[in-house]
Amino acid sequence: MKFNELNLSPELLKAVERSGFEEATPIQAETIPLALEGRDVIGQAQTGTGKTAAFGLPMLEKIDTSRHELQGLVIAPTRELAIQTQEELYRLGRDKRIKVQAVYGGADIGRQIRGLKDRPHIVVGTPGRMLDHINRHTLKLGTVGTLVLDEADEMLNMGFLEDIETIIAQVPDTRQTLLFSATMPPAIKNIGVKFMKNPEHVQIKAKEMTADLIDQYYVRAKDFEKFDIMTRLLDVQTPELAIVFGRTKRRVDELSRGLELRGYKAEGIHGDLSQQKRMSVLKSFKEGRLDILVATDVAARGLDISGVTHVYNYDIPQDPESYVHRIGRTGRAGKGGMSVTFVTPNEMSYLHVIENLTKKRMTALRPPTEKEAFKGALGAAVEQIEAGLQENGLEKYAQTAEQLLEGYEPETLVALLLKTMAKDPADQVPVKITPERPLPSGKKGGGYNKNNRRGNGGGNNRNRKDGGSYRGGKSKGSYNKDKNYSGDRRKNDRRDNDHNSGGKKRGFVIRTNND
Repeated sequence: MKFNELNLSPELLKAVERSGFEEATPIQAETIPLALEGRDVIGQAQTGTGKTAAFGLPMLEKIDTSRHELQGLVIAPTRELAIQTQEELYRLGRDKRIKVQAVYGGADIGRQIRGLKDRPHIVVGTPGRMLDHINRHTLKLGTVGTLVLDEADEMLNMGFLEDIETIIAQVPDTRQTLLFSATMPPAIKNIGVKFMKNPEHVQIKAKEMTADLIDQYYVRAKDFEKFDIMTRLLDVQTPELAIVFGRTKRRVDELSRGLELRGYKAEGIHGDLSQQKRMSVLKSFKEGRLDILVATDVAARGLDISGVTHVYNYDIPQDPESYVHRIGRTGRAGKGGMSVTFVTPNEMSYLHVIENLTKKRMTALRPPTEKEAFKGALGAAVEQIEAGLQENGLEKYAQTAEQLLEGYEPETLVALLLKTMAKDPADQVPVKITPERPLPSGKKGGGYNKNNRRGNGGGNNRNRKDGGSYRGGKSKGSYNKDKNYSGDRRKNDRRDNDHNSGGKKRGFVIRTNND
């Protein structure tokens, strides 16, 4: 469905067109007409499906700019998501001159108070900071006509239910309520029953959430083996932009430090970092100054990051829906992507449940050897050198180059250049990552779901063959005409769960360097 079929005002259609959108996503096409009718809606869809516009456009449509008072309220789980939502609502409502204010922790509350005194039409914020403003009487909700709960399941996981109920109690009963959640646990349904009026349930099914363009692989490895295997994969696969997901803050810190020690441009984000630091890291990643972002689930939730080519799940997620969120960071906008999940032997039952949810079987990857990783590093260095040769400004180095050539053979100089640029796995700095406690394996089936019979808690995996290539591909372990070796491919602050811890696209043509 096209946006011009959704009965939106010319000002909003102009903003949508300026953003480059024509076709509405499934969640937008189903939610917007209901919301414009004034219905309460529960929308079930993952991050990256266009939820902000799905609730934002109807909310902006209803705003009466002649009334200089608060009319819309959006509650979000994290600072990053609140900022992103505020920015998108501002862009969409700019032609209607709609004022949007964000309030969240970790920022100057005085500045937020001054912004609230300017009487914005919409306020977006996190529950804790919203309650702070309510208690200070700097945020009054008596005129709110539209209430939005975004990432509701994440807010419940983070322990915000009581805060949310307190905030909702301040909003008039005559409001329209829009609730968005990736999953629909009983607590979310209870919110629908308790605070909404005959809500319409719009669901984007899980199998639609997982992009078919994402090639999904797993590597079975012991915890102490994972880091070395991952760095070899990075050398072989040479991702343009990658996200590595760790289960805890400690894990993220150790992984990002370890990757830096081995020469990768990597940094981590999690809930303990200052807001300024988190935004700085994300800006560097989006602008290409970092190649690898290491993150906990919650720190990366709701972030609109384009151009990610690879997702590495260093730790398998604690719930299968988080897996869908993680791999959804790649394979966007019709582009391909790859995800690799590291699984310890006793966590195999979790992998089975993920496959049941996504309706897609993951392919086993054979970890690359040191020799293969070195070939990959050499290939990346050659590619970088060839790209540099196309650049201007080499003339001023020509004289010195000639002097070196008088004393050394060209092959020796080129070999030194390659040695400087390519990482030899044999010479790499040893990195030790603190082991994490494996996920619990239940007595019956293990994993996330008590009714799941595929797993046995001990990771019995007799029907799988770990013969897939580290590169991925379409054929069964053979070289194709392009010399690309391939394997078999079948067609939160939760408090980050951290209380347990102390634009160029490669197109996925994988290099083999066997020529």
